[in-house]
Amino acid sequence: MKVKVLYFARYRERLGMDTERVEGSFQVLDDVRQALVAKGGEYAVLAEQNLMCARNEELCRLDEPLEEGDEVAFFPPVTGG
Repeated sequence: MKVKVLYFARYRERLGMDTERVEGSFQVLDDVRQALVAKGGEYAVLAEQNLMCARNEELCRLDEPLEEGDEVAFFPPVTGG
């Protein structure tokens, strides 16, 4: 399965990119996150417990099922002020 991954805020800064396409045997969004974290290096930032995510521009949880061609996004929690 191929999905498009978007990175926002400090994740984008740490990884040095705002998007990439990844391929793998993904069932749920957390499978994508775990595959990226397994790459090591700067991808370790995605192992944060309070990470937020979206599928096809809708906020969701890491157990959200995926389909071929989905767009997923990872971003740190937002705080107001």
